[in-house]
Amino acid sequence: MQFVIIARDDPAPGTLDRRMAARPEHLEGLRRLYAEGKILDGGALLDDRERMCGSVMLCEFESRAALDAYLETEPYFRDKVWKDVEIRAMRRAPLKA
Repeated sequence: MQFVIIARDDPAPGTLDRRMAARPEHLEGLRRLYAEGKILDGGALLDDRERMCGSVMLCEFESRAALDAYLETEPYFRDKVWKDVEIRAMRRAPLKA
């Protein structure tokens, strides 16, 4: 099942510092999940000054329960970088020829 995750960072002071501290672990996990076909694409959301303020990810997990299990280990979720997390089921458009 495919999902889109739109996660907005906590606006509290210190969040960007927590984000940057967790970023190497976050990216390492995403690279592993990408190789497994679970992360399809993603990136950082940027504010008006082009500073990271959230994340968007397209992913594919066996179920919503499997996605929720992943989120419990996701550094940005675990370390409370993300405050508002929206998850929606989706279907990718068949764009490849």
